[in-house]
Amino acid sequence: MNLRNIKKDIEYVLGAFIDDCSIFATINPTSADEALAKIFDEAVDLYNDLKDKVNAKEIEGKKRSYYVALRKEMLEKTDALYEQLSAIVKNSTSAE
Repeated sequence: MNLRNIKKDIEYVLGAFIDDCSIFATINPTSADEALAKIFDEAVDLYNDLKDKVNAKEIEGKKRSYYVALRKEMLEKTDALYEQLSAIVKNSTSAE
């Protein structure tokens, strides 16, 4: 695992999540605007936070273990965001 791969993973995973949010907002323009905006902001904040961490100049310990921990953090937090998005989608479809 190297720096280039973790950067690409961050771009891909969070980019896909933001795309999913955008698609849902386009399909359902009136449902859950505030909640969706909150999740979208959380995803952008997570993206910025991970990019800052991956670009850190001083890393304590081995780089490999640092990048493994970053990847794990990215996946766990993105999974939590997908769960929130899923709840919004379920609520909007049950309201219709």
